Amino acid sequence: MDDDNFPFTSSSPLKNNEGELPVNVRDDFCYINIALHSTGVWGYEEARSFLQHTLPRVQLQLAIIFMLTQSLHLLLRRFHLPRLVSEIMAGIILGPTILGQIPKIQGTLFPPEGEVYLDLLSKIGYIFFIFLSGVKMDPRTVLRTGVKAWSIGVLAAMTPITAGMILTQKNQDKINKYRWPAYKSIIGIQSLFPFPVIASLLVDLKIMNSELGRLALASALISDFVSNFIATFISYGRLGQMGFAGSIMLHSTFLSSCLILFILFVGRPLCLWIIQKTPEGKPISRFHVVLMSLLVLVVVLLTDNVGLNYQYGPFLLGLAVPDGPPLGATLVDRLETLIAGLLAPLLVTCCGMKVNLVELFDLQFIAGVWLVLLVCFLMKLAAIFLPALVCRVPIRDSAALAFTMSAQGIVHMSFYYYNSVNQTFDGETFSMLTMSVLLQAATSNLIVKSLYDYSRMYTGYQKRDIQHTSPKSELRVLSCAHRLDDVLAAKNILEASFPTKESPLAIYALHLVELIGRTHPQLIDHQLGQKSSSGNRTQKMIEILYSFEQQYSGVVIVQQFTAMSLRKFMHHDICTLAFNKLASLIILPFHRKWNHQGKMIMDSSSLRTINSSVLDLAPCSVSILVDRHKARRNPLSTYNVGVAFFGGNDDREALAYGRRMAQSPSVNLTVTRFVPWDIYVGDSQWDAVLDAEILKDTRMQGANQDNIVYREERVKDGAETALLVHAMEEAFDLIMVGRRHNDDTPQLLGLSEWNDLPELGPIGDMLSAPDLSTPVSVLVVQHQTLKNK
Repeated sequence: MDDDNFPFTSSSPLKNNEGELPVNVRDDFCYINIALHSTGVWGYEEARSFLQHTLPRVQLQLAIIFMLTQSLHLLLRRFHLPRLVSEIMAGIILGPTILGQIPKIQGTLFPPEGEVYLDLLSKIGYIFFIFLSGVKMDPRTVLRTGVKAWSIGVLAAMTPITAGMILTQKNQDKINKYRWPAYKSIIGIQSLFPFPVIASLLVDLKIMNSELGRLALASALISDFVSNFIATFISYGRLGQMGFAGSIMLHSTFLSSCLILFILFVGRPLCLWIIQKTPEGKPISRFHVVLMSLLVLVVVLLTDNVGLNYQYGPFLLGLAVPDGPPLGATLVDRLETLIAGLLAPLLVTCCGMKVNLVELFDLQFIAGVWLVLLVCFLMKLAAIFLPALVCRVPIRDSAALAFTMSAQGIVHMSFYYYNSVNQTFDGETFSMLTMSVLLQAATSNLIVKSLYDYSRMYTGYQKRDIQHTSPKSELRVLSCAHRLDDVLAAKNILEASFPTKESPLAIYALHLVELIGRTHPQLIDHQLGQKSSSGNRTQKMIEILYSFEQQYSGVVIVQQFTAMSLRKFMHHDICTLAFNKLASLIILPFHRKWNHQGKMIMDSSSLRTINSSVLDLAPCSVSILVDRHKARRNPLSTYNVGVAFFGGNDDREALAYGRRMAQSPSVNLTVTRFVPWDIYVGDSQWDAVLDAEILKDTRMQGANQDNIVYREERVKDGAETALLVHAMEEAFDLIMVGRRHNDDTPQLLGLSEWNDLPELGPIGDMLSAPDLSTPVSVLVVQHQTLKNK
């Protein structure tokens, strides 16, 4: 047969002595001409079908997957379903179950020859996802966790593994030998407790900073280490039992040890060198980010050649990277959006695209798979629920903890996919396992959300405010700070509260630090000698309040804490500490900051969100301090405080705090009551009675004290009120106002329409305007919102 009929092959004998091929002799080779780039729709006729070219087709595939996933998530998140459910469902829709029933569309958009590119991108995304998960984990947390987390974590990991080994030994003869590897792999994967999956679930449920969330994170971290260690030990033990595999076990152990040594003595020193080369307070350079990404790929290459699953190397390298700034924080900041937002979820969607729910043949085996999954799931629940009960965790919280730690996610999907590629699982088994991940992710999320309501812990919490705190009793205040300026401003307010031996002041100072490059939130109690890792800034804040405690020794008690968490969960730390310490008032810093010249230097929307969340959830009264540096006080001079009183619960709380300040002879209190022309319009009858009572007490106190002035101003509407309030700006160092008022309050008529900051109310919003020419410090007070049982 003539070779010219085969343009891609040729015969290839040896070359002659001069290195040349004889005539009519060529090397054997095979190649394929891959159409990578499209020539455009204006070219040849065959070029107009751009889907025949690799790059445009991959781009279209990514666009379709991303748009479908986001659309499903926008719909399903209303039913409190996690993003993982949307990713799997998007894959099922694009796979043979639905889109595959239309062969022409399926073959055009997702042809078999194009799967390799999506598979490659998804694996790269998953590799960096696992690496970032290791970066955000702090292995030292395992040593700092309590007995409760250790007990739950170790038992949760060992019980399913032990039970699985017993079941496999007893039932090995009852299962077909061709099906046996699949059953064994399913039991092994079900015994895992991947920390990234549990952390993602807690973030979705917004309970990471709750007591349950902290316990779940600590227990999951321990379970993850224990389960992986046991699984590795068992694997090497099985190799050692095989007579012909002894050398393989020694060889694999040696290479695995070399990989760990490479990470410890090459990867870790490289990370420390990068940190040393980075100026203090600055992120690492782009070159160093690229260098670390290259190191991740090198470690993956070594891990795969050692014989381990390719995900273990990047995870160990991530653990070796120092968490937090500058290295860990910058890596997470630069890579998180692309990896966690697009490439890593691509693995889940690709797994969903391989699910075929139409062609199922061995129904008896499928039933066996579901039975094994159910038994493993129940064992995991029992292994977590029972130790939690023994550790005196409430029943509802124990159940929520069990479902949280039993959840499945992207890590399980990667192991299922890995076994599918190795042909341990056939198509039917892989489809059922993928569906089990979808069901467990959905049910775990819904069950935990119904069992554990974070706000429920405040239900029935009664009378924790200033009005019902006796003037001759201890006042407990929680002061929150993000910056050094926040501590200085709060210190002056607390100093004006006039602590005495008869009415001491207990201050719980919470320094809020954003968690960057870490997963595990921390609440550091400085009374126990714990140190903060957030640098000199927190230490200066601590020293200011300690000096304040020494200045008022015997009448002021200061306890300081540092909360390191994500900003969207900081309000949980604030409310939890206020609840545990029985605080009567929370002082929050305003989200806008001004310098000494009156120029606004910061306007943080995230801090505003924190304040709004605290106002909704707080178990006590809350105040927001708008500091324009006019609140700075000289101990030798008088401190002028004004209260704008319109009526209502919040105004009464502000007045109660002002009256407590007025016990100090260095504080001059002026109470201005704004009275409508029609005195019978406005507040309800009961509010009017309570207003009259507290104003009567204020006038009586003013009759005995020269530093209290009470006056009334009759106004028609909000315009006249605004003129009088602006007139107060020059006269006072601090103006105190209530946040909420009735909608039909005539004194505020028209002001609500211009209210840009609802969390401050109409008066507070007016006094905190960024373009206000006269600097004035304002304390906006909200009375405790009582919750019904």
